[in-house]
Amino acid sequence: RIFIKFIIQFTCSKVKSIVKNPRATYNKNMFRIWAKVIAGEKIIKQVTYENDEKFVYADFWKYISEICDELDISTPIVLKTHIFGYAKFRTVKFLARDFAEAPDFDKLVIENITI
Repeated sequence: RIFIKFIIQFTCSKVKSIVKNPRATYNKNMFRIWAKVIAGEKIIKQVTYENDEKFVYADFWKYISEICDELDISTPIVLKTHIFGYAKFRTVKFLARDFAEAPDFDKLVIENITI
């Protein structure tokens, strides 16, 4: 009886929090990533990558690959630290040493866009 009461209260509180905050449902089925290619202190190229699917960290390399294809640059080597950094801070920087081929820019910055 107590357990059922707890489940009902928990469910009602979740529904109330979603109704109070309409942005709580955003980014469950869509995400945006802003990618910037930086040389010195200037942005050379930039692109906003949008995907209608739910963000999956296992597909992070696929997203980076598609972004790099749009920017017409080589794809960096994605390490576990890059994925963890993006998960924790919602931004990651790929430096020149992260690319197999020597790039003509200093860094590639990937940021999550939230509305």
